[in-house]
Amino acid sequence: QVQVVESGGGLVQPGGSLRLSCAASGFSLDQRAIGWFRQAPGKEREGVSYIMRYGSTLYADSVKGRFTISKDNAKNTVYLQMNSLKPEDTAVYYCATDTRSQPFGGIWYAPSEYDHWGQGTQVTVSS
Repeated sequence: QVQVVESGGGLVQPGGSLRLSCAASGFSLDQRAIGWFRQAPGKEREGVSYIMRYGSTLYADSVKGRFTISKDNAKNTVYLQMNSLKPEDTAVYYCATDTRSQPFGGIWYAPSEYDHWGQGTQVTVSS
């Protein structure tokens, strides 16, 4: 049974850091790409970052230079290191498995291309 579970969210002050984890089960991370998404109240779910099967990464412009996605295949876990957090980063963060072998056309940020989603973890950036 394919499953992903997020953890690591919390309350942090502007400029602070958090590391989110996405623990995968039922498959290996060298078989599926993983995307991180976020959804703020009243807004659509948006792509944050993406890591391909073989480790290449992609980022939304809004987080480039601040967020880093990585994975540990031995632990079957994907991480999202978030630095220099801003109030506008406040959202529920989700990880999900891409149904495709690669992001065709460079479109990694469309939620419709993902099948298995976690329950989400809340990130709140506030002073």
